[in-house]
Amino acid sequence: MGVVTNRDGGTGPGGVGTARDGDKGPGNAGTTRDGPKQDRSRATRRRLLEAAVSCLAERGWAGSTVSAVAERAGVSRGAAQHHFPTREDLFTAAVEYVAEERSTALRTLPPQDRRTVVAALVGLYTGPLFRAALHLWVAASNEPHLHVRVTELEARVGRESHRIAVQLLRADESEPGVRETVQGLLDMARGLGLANLLTDDGERRERVVAQWGALVERALG
Repeated sequence: MGVVTNRDGGTGPGGVGTARDGDKGPGNAGTTRDGPKQDRSRATRRRLLEAAVSCLAERGWAGSTVSAVAERAGVSRGAAQHHFPTREDLFTAAVEYVAEERSTALRTLPPQDRRTVVAALVGLYTGPLFRAALHLWVAASNEPHLHVRVTELEARVGRESHRIAVQLLRADESEPGVRETVQGLLDMARGLGLANLLTDDGERRERVVAQWGALVERALG
């Protein structure tokens, strides 16, 4: 699962040229030309976040330095630190960015049958984005200053994922056992994502997902 376009409105580098604040352009009396500069800043930030995700997925925490991310993003280390003063700032922002994009992908799924939804949910936990998050979890378990930030982030992501899953599955959590069924599905998906970190056992995973789809269908009615 690749990284998709960011949600902060970044559109890539803007027009070429420089201007002082307050300079007036033809047909734009009284306006500034901050737009292109802001667009370039957003584009740089997006490249850094995407590069951080790729580094985490491929190299793990130990091999993912700010310099490595900056090089991959095609920017200077100074530019990287302008956007993210510390390494922890960069990588927690990167995983949060991925989580937001994952939620966006879920929210934009068209209405489908529950078994297809189950497969889509599992798919979110078996790609490189989830692998990057796993590396950050491992680092957070040994880094106290990172632990609090990642724990808070994952709690928020978990609540959002559960809420979206309930909507997609058209689940009525007022019914006994329904909430646990949805949470069990998400826990199973994370487990498959963890197993996928070591080997891509796609054929076996397909059978497991198919069985869970049938179980969820029966449990939700």
